[in-house]
Amino acid sequence: MYSDEDLNSAVAAGALSAEAAANFRTHMSRMRHLPHASEEDFRLLNSFNDIFVSIGIVILLVALGAIGQALADAIVPRPDWSDFNANMTSQAMDDWSRGRALNDALGVSFPAVLIAAAAWPLAEFFTRKRRMALPSILLLLAFVGGTFAMAVGGVMLMVSGPDRVSDTLGAVLVAGAALFAAGAAWLHWRRFMVPITVAAGTAAIAGTVLALLAAAIGPDNLGEKVMLALILVAGIAVFAFAMRWDTSDRARTTRRSDVAFWLHLTAAPMIAHPIFALLGVTEGDNPGMGAALGVIGVYIAFGLVALATDRRALLVSALVYVLFALTFLFQEFGAVELNFALTALVIGSALLSLSAFWQPIRRAVVTLLPPALQAMLPATEEPTFVPVADASPAA
Repeated sequence: MYSDEDLNSAVAAGALSAEAAANFRTHMSRMRHLPHASEEDFRLLNSFNDIFVSIGIVILLVALGAIGQALADAIVPRPDWSDFNANMTSQAMDDWSRGRALNDALGVSFPAVLIAAAAWPLAEFFTRKRRMALPSILLLLAFVGGTFAMAVGGVMLMVSGPDRVSDTLGAVLVAGAALFAAGAAWLHWRRFMVPITVAAGTAAIAGTVLALLAAAIGPDNLGEKVMLALILVAGIAVFAFAMRWDTSDRARTTRRSDVAFWLHLTAAPMIAHPIFALLGVTEGDNPGMGAALGVIGVYIAFGLVALATDRRALLVSALVYVLFALTFLFQEFGAVELNFALTALVIGSALLSLSAFWQPIRRAVVTLLPPALQAMLPATEEPTFVPVADASPAA
């Protein structure tokens, strides 16, 4: 299986002409009856070897995590609960609490350091040299996640002890850990340029901003609805960032399109969950008729956005909520025994129909938009073949 990046690399190396690569993409689009930009290509596997290597990576990283935990327990033995009793002096209780806190901090830091330290050299071979898809994703997540856990462990070391840290200070420290992870993602991107890296770094920056806002607002004023609204705003910002990458590659033939894909996947749950939670869908088994109809309306709006941008992430992220809402509606109208079956039938049929007629429906939606906006979105028609000069030998 060859990706757009492979074709671009072949063109850059002179193995293929730019016209031949363009004609190949057009030919494949005509065979699939779908423009290349609408495919939303992303490479997860090159071959079964990706799975084989990924299994080895996971086993190795799990082993390093276990070794790190064992080192933490060897350096600072974890105080047992049997040692804690009401007859202890206050000093003994403080020492017991400090020992557990220090063990927890080292138990987070040591595995994180080993995992992050192993992920980078492994990426040098499997990502930079072998260009393997799934192992590259796992190693990126291991490195960024490891650096974040490392920072969290450092924070835990600073505050280890019997005294409780204030919620405001805790939020600021978490923001610092997220910012550290964002810096690690930036370094990884500069070296390896794995498309998901930008999404990981963006998520870390979003977490930093949200934590700082939570600290600024204060725990007393930070209710659930306020936090959901902040996450929604962050999700919209990530979506806008994804569209910036998308508009720079309307034909979706470069790495920029892959970066946008992962950013859309990051933004989608940050947008979908707060909206449906604010509608009250996540509270209990009975959302109410108004909330259920609201879910259907929001899902239709998500569908229009997905059609316009030629991205399906929002539809997938909101699927669970619309299934729940439709199940409730069928139950309200008396179809108690078949409510789930009817819901699955309606949603499954709708998604398959939308997929089958994606292009004509998308064309109808895009033509209603202002010309300036249309010029920023992927084209609704696939370009025609580019004539290639006859390369046959002269008679």
